[in-house]
Amino acid sequence: MAKKLLPPRRPIGWTIRLLAVAGFIATSALVLPAAAPAAPADPRAAQQVDGRDLSAVRAEVRRSGVDGIAWYVNNASDQVVVTADRSVSRAELAQVKQLSAAYAGAIVVKHARGVFRPLLSAGDAIFGGGFRCSLGFNVVQGSTTYFLTAGHCGKVAKTWYTNAGHTTLIGPTIDYSFPGNDYALVRYDNASLSHPGGFTAANAFVGEAVKRTGSTTGTHSGTVTALNVTVRYQGGGTVRGMIQTNVCAEQGDSGGPLYDGSKALGITSGGSGTCRTGGTTFYQPVTEAVSEYSVTVY
Repeated sequence: MAKKLLPPRRPIGWTIRLLAVAGFIATSALVLPAAAPAAPADPRAAQQVDGRDLSAVRAEVRRSGVDGIAWYVNNASDQVVVTADRSVSRAELAQVKQLSAAYAGAIVVKHARGVFRPLLSAGDAIFGGGFRCSLGFNVVQGSTTYFLTAGHCGKVAKTWYTNAGHTTLIGPTIDYSFPGNDYALVRYDNASLSHPGGFTAANAFVGEAVKRTGSTTGTHSGTVTALNVTVRYQGGGTVRGMIQTNVCAEQGDSGGPLYDGSKALGITSGGSGTCRTGGTTFYQPVTEAVSEYSVTVY
């Protein structure tokens, strides 16, 4: 923020997709060569609406098999909110709406501009495997420095460079997780590159004013509209636990940072629309990635 994940483009393109491109930090970093049971703590735990289990509603949405949709539980309205991109056909939309009737209002369907997919592209950012992505946040473990980017970026490239000609090395992809999650860890192997910090990992909240930076579109602002969102991108690839916003993004912005001041919130995953028409975008929470890799954002 779904359609099929598009293969990273070599030099250009966009829709709802993974946004592989170097972000705000990347720009700086690459300047140089339960009588009632207790409420469950887990937001994904079962919830009841008119005697119905919302986790079962979510499971039905998932089993619909429709690409180009994102869904999450809205605790305020006790509903599962399904957002469909423009690629969802009338028949597929009718299929999802049938679920709404079956669960007596437990589902609400909304529409998004464009197509949900990973935003990969080529251009001025971090380059690898013939694709361009954005650098997210610099992190450290002991005396070794790394950066976080999108998992779908790490999946397509083993080594990263500062330029399309692959003449200035950054370093290797150490690990990635995609689909399911969307984060990757890349190590700095080029001592001549600077990697500034200034951020601390934090959790986002609905209504939070945020900014996103990417190598294709620069910096844009918006608001967090939902948490713990599941999105199924066009072309394949379902990711869960995502942050949803109304910040625009385009192809090549994948991997870039979502932040609020000095709070590092998310890694750009994918979305729909453009920065001319607006859109919906999705982000991998940074806190999950740093916990998985035992690193610290700095």
